[in-house]
Amino acid sequence: MMTTASADFGLTEEQKMIRRSVLPMLAEVLPHDKIMEMDEAREFPFDAYRALAQAGWMGLPHEEAYGGSDGSYKDLAIFVETVAYHNAQLASAYLTSVIYGGMQVKHGASAALKREILPGMIAGDIRLALCITEPETGSDVASIRTRAVQDGDDYLISGQKVYITCAHVAHHLIVATKTDRDAGHKGITLFMVDARSPGVSIRPLKALGRRMIHTNEVYFDDVRVPASRMLGERNNGWSALMRGLNLERLCLAAAACGNMMRIIDYAGSYARDRQQFGKPISSFQAISHKFADMQIMAESARVMVHRVADLLDAGESPTMQTAIAKVLATENNSRCADMGIQIMGGAGYMMEHEMQMYFRDARVGAIGGGTSEIMRTVIAKQMGL
Repeated sequence: MMTTASADFGLTEEQKMIRRSVLPMLAEVLPHDKIMEMDEAREFPFDAYRALAQAGWMGLPHEEAYGGSDGSYKDLAIFVETVAYHNAQLASAYLTSVIYGGMQVKHGASAALKREILPGMIAGDIRLALCITEPETGSDVASIRTRAVQDGDDYLISGQKVYITCAHVAHHLIVATKTDRDAGHKGITLFMVDARSPGVSIRPLKALGRRMIHTNEVYFDDVRVPASRMLGERNNGWSALMRGLNLERLCLAAAACGNMMRIIDYAGSYARDRQQFGKPISSFQAISHKFADMQIMAESARVMVHRVADLLDAGESPTMQTAIAKVLATENNSRCADMGIQIMGGAGYMMEHEMQMYFRDARVGAIGGGTSEIMRTVIAKQMGL
Protein backbone atom coordinates (compact mmCIF):
# COMPACT_ATOMS: atom_id res chain seq x y z
CA MET A 1 0.00 0.00 0.00
CA MET A 2 1.36 3.42 -0.95
CA THR A 3 1.80 5.42 2.23
CA THR A 4 3.54 8.51 3.51
CA ALA A 5 5.89 8.50 6.47
CA SER A 6 3.04 9.70 8.69
CA ALA A 7 0.38 7.27 7.45
CA ASP A 8 0.29 5.39 10.78
CA PHE A 9 0.51 8.53 12.92
CA GLY A 10 -2.07 8.53 15.70
CA LEU A 11 -3.01 4.88 15.26
CA THR A 12 -2.94 2.38 18.09
CA GLU A 13 -0.92 -0.81 17.81
CA GLU A 14 -4.17 -2.70 17.29
CA GLN A 15 -5.11 -0.42 14.40
CA LYS A 16 -1.70 -0.87 12.80
CA MET A 17 -2.19 -4.61 13.20
CA ILE A 18 -5.42 -4.41 11.22
CA ARG A 19 -3.52 -3.20 8.17
CA ARG A 20 -0.75 -5.75 8.62
CA SER A 21 -3.03 -8.76 9.02
CA VAL A 22 -6.06 -8.17 6.80
CA LEU A 23 -4.29 -7.55 3.49
CA PRO A 24 -2.23 -10.78 3.40
CA MET A 25 -5.29 -12.83 4.31
CA LEU A 26 -7.39 -11.26 1.54
CA ALA A 27 -4.58 -11.64 -0.98
CA GLU A 28 -4.69 -15.37 -0.32
CA VAL A 29 -8.45 -15.97 -0.34
CA LEU A 30 -9.35 -13.38 -3.00
CA PRO A 31 -6.42 -12.80 -5.38
CA HIS A 32 -6.89 -10.06 -7.94
CA ASP A 33 -7.14 -12.37 -10.93
CA LYS A 34 -10.02 -14.11 -9.16
CA ILE A 35 -11.68 -10.76 -8.48
CA MET A 36 -11.66 -10.01 -12.19
CA GLU A 37 -13.18 -13.39 -12.99
CA MET A 38 -15.87 -13.08 -10.31
CA ASP A 39 -16.70 -9.53 -11.33
CA GLU A 40 -17.23 -10.69 -14.91
CA ALA A 41 -19.35 -13.65 -13.74
CA ARG A 42 -21.25 -11.53 -11.17
CA GLU A 43 -20.39 -13.99 -8.39
CA PHE A 44 -20.54 -13.05 -4.72
CA PRO A 45 -17.16 -13.40 -2.89
CA PHE A 46 -18.34 -16.03 -0.42
CA ASP A 47 -14.83 -17.35 0.41
CA ALA A 48 -13.46 -13.92 1.28
CA TYR A 49 -16.59 -13.01 3.25
CA ARG A 50 -16.26 -16.26 5.21
CA ALA A 51 -12.57 -15.59 5.84
CA LEU A 52 -13.37 -12.17 7.34
CA ALA A 53 -15.92 -13.81 9.61
CA GLN A 54 -13.59 -16.60 10.69
CA ALA A 55 -10.95 -14.02 11.59
CA GLY A 56 -13.48 -12.25 13.81
CA TRP A 57 -13.91 -9.07 11.78
CA MET A 58 -17.71 -9.28 11.46
CA GLY A 59 -17.92 -8.62 15.19
CA LEU A 60 -15.61 -5.60 15.20
CA PRO A 61 -18.31 -2.97 15.99
CA HIS A 62 -20.62 -5.31 17.93
CA GLU A 63 -20.93 -6.23 21.57
CA GLU A 64 -18.83 -8.92 23.23
CA ALA A 65 -22.00 -10.52 24.60
CA TYR A 66 -22.85 -11.69 21.08
CA GLY A 67 -19.32 -12.60 20.00
CA GLY A 68 -18.17 -9.13 18.98
CA SER A 69 -15.16 -7.13 20.08
CA ASP A 70 -16.63 -3.69 20.89
CA GLY A 71 -14.20 -1.94 18.55
CA SER A 72 -14.08 1.83 18.25
CA TYR A 73 -15.26 3.91 15.30
CA LYS A 74 -11.61 4.54 14.45
CA ASP A 75 -10.94 0.78 14.47
CA LEU A 76 -13.85 0.31 12.07
CA ALA A 77 -12.71 3.10 9.76
CA ILE A 78 -9.19 1.65 9.52
CA PHE A 79 -10.57 -1.82 8.86
CA VAL A 80 -13.01 -0.71 6.14
CA GLU A 81 -10.33 1.40 4.49
CA THR A 82 -8.01 -1.61 4.46
CA VAL A 83 -10.58 -4.04 3.03
CA ALA A 84 -11.54 -1.50 0.34
CA TYR A 85 -7.88 -1.15 -0.60
CA HIS A 86 -7.98 -4.81 -1.55
CA ASN A 87 -11.47 -4.67 -3.04
CA ALA A 88 -14.20 -2.04 -2.62
CA GLN A 89 -16.94 -4.54 -3.37
CA LEU A 90 -15.95 -6.78 -0.48
CA ALA A 91 -15.98 -3.77 1.83
CA SER A 92 -19.51 -3.00 0.65
CA ALA A 93 -20.63 -6.60 1.24
CA TYR A 94 -19.23 -6.37 4.78
CA LEU A 95 -20.98 -3.06 5.48
CA THR A 96 -24.32 -4.29 4.17
CA SER A 97 -24.59 -6.98 6.84
CA VAL A 98 -22.49 -5.65 9.70
CA ILE A 99 -23.42 -1.97 9.61
CA TYR A 100 -26.51 -1.22 7.53
CA GLY A 101 -28.43 -4.27 8.70
CA GLY A 102 -26.50 -5.25 11.80
CA MET A 103 -26.72 -1.90 13.54
CA GLN A 104 -30.50 -1.83 13.12
CA VAL A 105 -30.61 -5.20 14.87
CA LYS A 106 -28.17 -4.05 17.54
CA HIS A 107 -30.19 -0.96 18.43
CA GLY A 108 -33.76 -1.99 17.58
CA ALA A 109 -34.25 -5.72 18.03
CA SER A 110 -35.65 -7.39 21.12
CA ALA A 111 -33.23 -9.29 23.34
CA ALA A 112 -34.49 -12.58 21.92
CA LEU A 113 -34.08 -11.43 18.33
CA LYS A 114 -30.57 -10.17 19.03
CA ARG A 115 -29.62 -13.56 20.45
CA GLU A 116 -31.08 -15.21 17.35
CA ILE A 117 -29.39 -13.01 14.74
CA LEU A 118 -26.23 -11.29 15.98
CA PRO A 119 -24.08 -14.35 16.89
CA GLY A 120 -24.85 -15.92 13.50
CA MET A 121 -24.14 -12.67 11.67
CA ILE A 122 -20.83 -12.26 13.49
CA ALA A 123 -19.94 -15.88 12.65
CA GLY A 124 -20.69 -15.19 8.99
CA ASP A 125 -23.59 -17.63 8.84
CA ILE A 126 -26.31 -14.96 8.60
CA ARG A 127 -26.22 -12.19 6.01
CA LEU A 128 -28.45 -9.14 6.07
CA ALA A 129 -29.60 -6.52 3.58
CA LEU A 130 -31.28 -3.17 4.18
CA CYS A 131 -34.35 -2.41 2.04
CA ILE A 132 -35.27 1.28 1.87
CA THR A 133 -35.23 2.66 -1.69
CA GLU A 134 -38.27 2.22 -3.91
CA PRO A 135 -38.90 2.93 -7.60
CA GLU A 136 -40.40 6.34 -6.80
CA THR A 137 -38.62 7.14 -3.53
CA GLY A 138 -34.87 7.47 -3.20
CA SER A 139 -33.64 10.50 -1.29
CA ASP A 140 -37.21 11.20 -0.09
CA VAL A 141 -37.41 8.27 2.33
CA ALA A 142 -40.52 9.66 4.03
CA SER A 143 -42.49 8.93 0.84
CA ILE A 144 -41.97 5.15 0.78
CA ARG A 145 -45.10 3.19 -0.14
CA THR A 146 -44.35 -0.35 1.03
CA ARG A 147 -47.18 -1.10 3.49
CA ALA A 148 -47.23 -3.12 6.69
CA VAL A 149 -50.77 -3.81 7.86
CA GLN A 150 -51.41 -5.43 11.23
CA ASP A 151 -53.21 -8.78 11.12
CA GLY A 152 -53.56 -10.18 14.63
CA ASP A 153 -50.09 -10.85 16.03
CA ASP A 154 -48.55 -10.46 12.59
CA TYR A 155 -48.07 -7.81 9.94
CA LEU A 156 -48.63 -8.25 6.20
CA ILE A 157 -46.04 -6.45 4.10
CA SER A 158 -46.67 -5.51 0.47
CA GLY A 159 -44.60 -3.35 -1.84
CA GLN A 160 -41.45 -3.11 -3.90
CA LYS A 161 -37.87 -2.11 -3.13
CA VAL A 162 -35.13 -1.45 -5.67
CA TYR A 163 -31.30 -1.13 -5.80
CA ILE A 164 -30.96 -3.32 -2.71
CA THR A 165 -27.33 -4.37 -2.36
CA CYS A 166 -26.69 -8.05 -1.58
CA ALA A 167 -30.39 -8.92 -1.19
CA HIS A 168 -29.84 -11.97 -3.41
CA VAL A 169 -27.47 -13.52 -0.84
CA ALA A 170 -29.20 -12.24 2.31
CA HIS A 171 -30.89 -14.52 4.81
CA HIS A 172 -32.86 -11.66 6.35
CA LEU A 173 -34.03 -8.31 5.02
CA ILE A 174 -34.38 -5.18 7.16
CA VAL A 175 -37.40 -3.55 5.52
CA ALA A 176 -38.60 0.03 5.91
CA THR A 177 -42.40 0.09 5.72
CA LYS A 178 -45.27 2.48 6.19
CA THR A 179 -47.54 1.54 9.10
CA ASP A 180 -49.31 4.89 8.90
CA ARG A 181 -49.81 5.81 5.26
CA ASP A 182 -50.45 9.53 5.79
CA ALA A 183 -47.92 10.29 8.54
CA GLY A 184 -44.85 10.89 6.38
CA HIS A 185 -41.63 10.12 8.24
CA LYS A 186 -43.62 9.60 11.44
CA GLY A 187 -45.33 6.54 9.96
CA ILE A 188 -42.26 4.42 9.16
CA THR A 189 -41.65 1.08 10.90
CA LEU A 190 -38.76 -1.35 10.41
CA PHE A 191 -39.19 -5.12 10.25
CA MET A 192 -36.83 -8.05 9.91
CA VAL A 193 -38.14 -10.32 7.15
CA ASP A 194 -36.88 -13.81 6.42
CA ALA A 195 -35.78 -13.63 2.79
CA ARG A 196 -37.20 -17.12 2.22
CA SER A 197 -40.71 -16.17 3.39
CA PRO A 198 -43.63 -16.89 1.06
CA GLY A 199 -44.37 -13.76 -0.95
CA VAL A 200 -40.76 -12.51 -1.10
CA SER A 201 -39.20 -12.48 -4.55
CA ILE A 202 -35.80 -11.09 -5.48
CA ARG A 203 -34.67 -10.16 -8.99
CA PRO A 204 -31.01 -9.29 -9.65
CA LEU A 205 -30.27 -6.07 -11.53
CA LYS A 206 -27.35 -5.49 -13.89
CA ALA A 207 -25.45 -2.38 -12.90
CA LEU A 208 -22.43 -0.60 -14.36
CA GLY A 209 -20.15 -1.60 -11.49
CA ARG A 210 -19.87 -3.61 -8.27
CA ARG A 211 -21.00 -6.68 -10.13
CA MET A 212 -19.85 -9.24 -7.54
CA ILE A 213 -22.28 -7.91 -4.97
CA HIS A 214 -24.81 -6.24 -7.29
CA THR A 215 -28.19 -4.72 -6.49
CA ASN A 216 -31.66 -6.22 -6.69
CA GLU A 217 -35.35 -5.55 -6.93
CA VAL A 218 -37.26 -7.04 -3.99
CA TYR A 219 -41.00 -7.65 -4.07
CA PHE A 220 -43.23 -8.26 -1.05
CA ASP A 221 -46.66 -9.79 -1.73
CA ASP A 222 -48.60 -9.99 1.55
CA VAL A 223 -45.53 -11.31 3.35
CA ARG A 224 -46.53 -12.39 6.86
CA VAL A 225 -44.12 -11.19 9.56
CA PRO A 226 -44.60 -11.69 13.31
CA ALA A 227 -44.87 -8.48 15.31
CA SER A 228 -41.90 -9.76 17.35
CA ARG A 229 -39.72 -9.11 14.24
CA MET A 230 -40.37 -5.39 14.45
CA LEU A 231 -37.18 -3.42 15.06
CA GLY A 232 -37.79 -0.64 17.51
CA GLU A 233 -41.22 0.84 18.07
CA ARG A 234 -44.09 1.12 15.63
CA ASN A 235 -43.91 4.36 13.62
CA ASN A 236 -40.44 5.14 14.97
CA GLY A 237 -38.41 3.76 12.06
CA TRP A 238 -37.37 7.20 10.85
CA SER A 239 -35.44 7.87 14.06
CA ALA A 240 -33.79 4.45 13.79
CA LEU A 241 -32.69 5.14 10.22
CA MET A 242 -31.40 8.62 11.03
CA ARG A 243 -29.46 7.35 14.06
CA GLY A 244 -27.16 5.30 11.83
CA LEU A 245 -26.38 7.93 9.21
CA ASN A 246 -23.16 9.29 10.71
CA LEU A 247 -21.68 5.81 10.99
CA GLU A 248 -22.80 4.85 7.48
CA ARG A 249 -21.26 7.98 5.97
CA LEU A 250 -18.03 7.39 7.87
CA CYS A 251 -17.81 3.85 6.50
CA LEU A 252 -18.59 4.88 2.92
CA ALA A 253 -15.93 7.57 3.10
CA ALA A 254 -13.39 5.14 4.59
CA ALA A 255 -14.06 2.64 1.79
CA ALA A 256 -13.54 5.36 -0.82
CA CYS A 257 -10.21 6.26 0.80
CA GLY A 258 -9.00 2.68 0.64
CA ASN A 259 -10.01 2.38 -3.00
CA MET A 260 -8.20 5.62 -3.87
CA MET A 261 -4.99 4.29 -2.42
CA ARG A 262 -5.38 1.09 -4.43
CA ILE A 263 -5.92 3.12 -7.62
CA ILE A 264 -2.77 5.14 -6.98
CA ASP A 265 -0.70 2.00 -6.40
CA TYR A 266 -2.12 0.18 -9.43
CA ALA A 267 -1.62 3.11 -11.79
CA GLY A 268 1.79 3.79 -10.26
CA SER A 269 3.00 0.26 -10.94
CA TYR A 270 1.90 0.56 -14.56
CA ALA A 271 3.44 4.02 -15.02
CA ARG A 272 6.84 2.92 -13.70
CA ASP A 273 6.93 -0.03 -16.12
CA ARG A 274 5.45 1.64 -19.18
CA GLN A 275 8.18 3.03 -21.44
CA GLN A 276 7.67 5.88 -23.90
CA PHE A 277 10.38 7.95 -25.60
CA GLY A 278 12.98 5.81 -23.86
CA LYS A 279 11.91 6.29 -20.25
CA PRO A 280 9.09 5.40 -17.85
CA ILE A 281 5.99 7.54 -18.30
CA SER A 282 6.04 8.22 -14.54
CA SER A 283 9.04 10.48 -15.17
CA PHE A 284 7.04 12.90 -17.31
CA GLN A 285 5.64 15.88 -15.45
CA ALA A 286 2.24 15.50 -17.13
CA ILE A 287 1.96 12.09 -15.45
CA SER A 288 3.71 12.80 -12.16
CA HIS A 289 1.47 15.79 -11.50
CA LYS A 290 -1.58 13.57 -11.93
CA PHE A 291 -0.17 11.29 -9.26
CA ALA A 292 0.45 14.30 -7.02
CA ASP A 293 -3.16 15.39 -7.43
CA MET A 294 -4.38 11.87 -6.71
CA GLN A 295 -2.26 11.70 -3.57
CA ILE A 296 -3.61 15.06 -2.43
CA MET A 297 -7.17 13.81 -2.88
CA ALA A 298 -6.52 10.54 -1.08
CA GLU A 299 -4.63 12.04 1.85
CA SER A 300 -7.06 14.92 2.43
CA ALA A 301 -10.03 12.54 2.44
CA ARG A 302 -8.26 10.10 4.72
CA VAL A 303 -7.43 12.84 7.25
CA MET A 304 -11.08 13.91 7.26
CA VAL A 305 -12.25 10.32 7.76
CA HIS A 306 -9.94 9.81 10.72
CA ARG A 307 -11.09 13.10 12.26
CA VAL A 308 -14.74 12.09 11.93
CA ALA A 309 -13.99 8.73 13.56
CA ASP A 310 -12.28 10.50 16.46
CA LEU A 311 -15.29 12.81 16.86
CA LEU A 312 -17.67 9.85 16.97
CA ASP A 313 -15.45 8.04 19.48
CA ALA A 314 -15.52 11.19 21.65
CA GLY A 315 -19.31 11.00 21.76
CA GLU A 316 -19.95 13.87 19.37
CA SER A 317 -22.64 13.88 16.67
CA PRO A 318 -20.68 15.35 13.74
CA THR A 319 -23.46 15.49 11.16
CA MET A 320 -21.82 18.15 9.02
CA GLN A 321 -18.38 16.54 9.22
CA THR A 322 -19.63 13.09 8.19
CA ALA A 323 -21.44 14.61 5.21
CA ILE A 324 -18.27 16.49 4.23
CA ALA A 325 -16.21 13.31 4.55
CA LYS A 326 -18.59 11.35 2.32
CA VAL A 327 -18.66 14.02 -0.41
CA LEU A 328 -14.91 14.56 -0.30
CA ALA A 329 -13.96 10.88 -0.32
CA THR A 330 -16.49 9.52 -2.82
CA GLU A 331 -16.10 12.33 -5.34
CA ASN A 332 -12.31 12.19 -5.03
CA ASN A 333 -12.48 8.43 -5.55
CA SER A 334 -14.25 8.89 -8.89
CA ARG A 335 -11.77 11.55 -9.95
CA CYS A 336 -8.82 9.32 -9.03
CA ALA A 337 -10.25 6.43 -11.03
CA ASP A 338 -10.77 8.68 -14.04
CA MET A 339 -7.19 9.97 -13.78
CA GLY A 340 -5.94 6.40 -13.40
CA ILE A 341 -7.52 5.50 -16.73
CA GLN A 342 -5.97 8.59 -18.33
CA ILE A 343 -2.53 7.68 -17.01
CA MET A 344 -2.79 4.16 -18.37
CA GLY A 345 -4.24 5.33 -21.68
CA GLY A 346 -5.71 2.60 -23.85
CA ALA A 347 -4.70 -0.09 -21.35
CA GLY A 348 -6.77 1.54 -18.63
CA TYR A 349 -9.84 1.35 -20.85
CA MET A 350 -9.42 -2.36 -21.55
CA MET A 351 -11.32 -5.00 -19.62
CA GLU A 352 -8.12 -7.01 -19.10
CA HIS A 353 -6.86 -4.41 -16.63
CA GLU A 354 -8.34 -3.65 -13.23
CA MET A 355 -8.49 0.12 -13.69
CA GLN A 356 -11.75 -0.03 -15.64
CA MET A 357 -13.31 -1.92 -12.72
CA TYR A 358 -12.15 0.72 -10.25
CA PHE A 359 -13.66 3.37 -12.52
CA ARG A 360 -16.99 1.55 -12.69
CA ASP A 361 -17.08 0.68 -9.00
CA ALA A 362 -16.22 4.19 -7.81
CA ARG A 363 -19.00 6.01 -9.62
CA VAL A 364 -21.79 4.81 -7.32
CA GLY A 365 -20.08 6.37 -4.28
CA ALA A 366 -21.57 9.80 -4.91
CA ILE A 367 -25.04 8.23 -5.32
CA GLY A 368 -25.51 5.48 -2.72
CA GLY A 369 -25.94 6.18 0.97
CA GLY A 370 -27.14 9.71 0.26
CA THR A 371 -26.28 11.52 -2.96
CA SER A 372 -23.69 14.27 -3.02
CA GLU A 373 -26.53 16.71 -3.62
CA ILE A 374 -28.30 15.58 -0.44
CA MET A 375 -25.01 15.72 1.46
CA ARG A 376 -24.50 19.33 0.37
CA THR A 377 -28.03 20.14 1.54
CA VAL A 378 -27.20 18.58 4.93
CA ILE A 379 -24.01 20.63 5.15
CA ALA A 380 -25.83 23.85 4.24
CA LYS A 381 -28.51 23.22 6.88
CA GLN A 382 -25.83 22.57 9.50
CA MET A 383 -24.38 25.96 8.54
CA GLY A 384 -27.74 27.57 9.27
CA LEU A 385 -28.54 28.26 5.63
